[in-house]
Amino acid sequence: MNKKYIVRFVVLSVFAIILQSCFVAKDYTRPQVIEEANFRSDHLPKDSTSLADVSWRALFTDASLVAYIEEGLQNNLDIRVAMQQIATANAYYRQGKAGYLPTLGLRGQVTHQELSKNSQFGSFFDGSITQYELTGNLSWEADIWGKIRSNKRASEAAYLQTVAAHQVVKTQLIAEIATVYYQLLTLDAQVHIVEKTIANRSTGLETTMALKDAGILTEVAVKQTEAQLYNAQSLRIDLQRDIALAENKLSILLGTTPKQIERGTLETQVLAPELKIGYPAGLLRNRPDVIAAEYRLVEAFEMTNVARSNFYPSLAITANGGFQSLDIDQLLSANSLFATFVGSLVQPLLNGRKIKTNYEVVQSQQEIAYLQFKQTLLDASREVSDALYAFAAAEEKIGFTTKEFEAYDLATSYSEELLDNGIANYLEVLNARENALSSEVRITTTRFAQLQAVIALYRALGGGVE
Repeated sequence: MNKKYIVRFVVLSVFAIILQSCFVAKDYTRPQVIEEANFRSDHLPKDSTSLADVSWRALFTDASLVAYIEEGLQNNLDIRVAMQQIATANAYYRQGKAGYLPTLGLRGQVTHQELSKNSQFGSFFDGSITQYELTGNLSWEADIWGKIRSNKRASEAAYLQTVAAHQVVKTQLIAEIATVYYQLLTLDAQVHIVEKTIANRSTGLETTMALKDAGILTEVAVKQTEAQLYNAQSLRIDLQRDIALAENKLSILLGTTPKQIERGTLETQVLAPELKIGYPAGLLRNRPDVIAAEYRLVEAFEMTNVARSNFYPSLAITANGGFQSLDIDQLLSANSLFATFVGSLVQPLLNGRKIKTNYEVVQSQQEIAYLQFKQTLLDASREVSDALYAFAAAEEKIGFTTKEFEAYDLATSYSEELLDNGIANYLEVLNARENALSSEVRITTTRFAQLQAVIALYRALGGGVE
């Protein structure tokens, strides 16, 4: 009899394995939309290596900045949260991989019953019965329609999505640290300009007062020079405040309390190596947010497969066996052995529309994931185009801004010389000084915009590699 049951069990197992070839689940194919993605590329060189393949250590050559990026990647709280999300998804992924394996359980149990003495068994067992049991149970579901396979792939896609999302956070953090660092260098440069201006205007005030005493200028000129000096001193206070706020922001990005930030100078910064962009497909392939969005779509696609398989019958095989005895000292004897084998084929019929509702819901979720994926591609195209044009504009503008300052600086020297000789109007001197200060500050601002454009382009291309 036992051999007969074992043969049936083997036959059912072989039958289930054969049925696994009858998959209902579909295979994922990459949407055509990623091949069609494009952007304005007037400045796009072809057949080149993407800037995203350049290590941030090569892109940023300032030793202090490199150290801060390393510190941020180690301590930033958003990075640490992303790492925990990866660990969570990895646990589900390992669980999905084990879906093909049978489940096995062991149980030890003691059952005591007080029976009615007037019942059929109560008189026979003297009113009570105690049974000892040591059993093992094995169950396995055949993956006939690809349900387990799809669950495994969905959990794998979810895991890879969190890995890509971590790269998004990492790239964003590198960009933010670099941006704030360069902002500090720009503010330092502007403070230096303002302090030089304060010194010059203090000297100019003394000269103006001397010219007034000589009868060449009036008290109006003295007060206007004083106002210019006060304006520069007020501007220095604003810049010092902005520096403190920027230092606080960078400290938080580094995962520390606000502190003073050691740094280099704006003049010593070296721009990125020759900017090489590459073809659009290569650009978008490196974007971690695009990668994450596609894995989100893959997960939704596989969950649709799972929901579809619920319409079809499921084949499960269970086996139970162990020892049962009314006497504990006889529990492990051969006469206490028992075994049960069950093969079941279950086809859902009426279940309150739950299966169909679930299928319709996951179909909608898959469409949402596709639309979000497409939107991510559109955003990526725009960001790359914006970064390309911003960099080109900054490259072109910095030359004109430098020439503007040189012209205003020379005009200031000429107007002051003419004023000393009583030829120029003092208002011309004031205007020349203000214009020279504004243009010199704009040089630092344009330089910062140039550095920002490099960072934006690096981020837009999905940079962040070591």
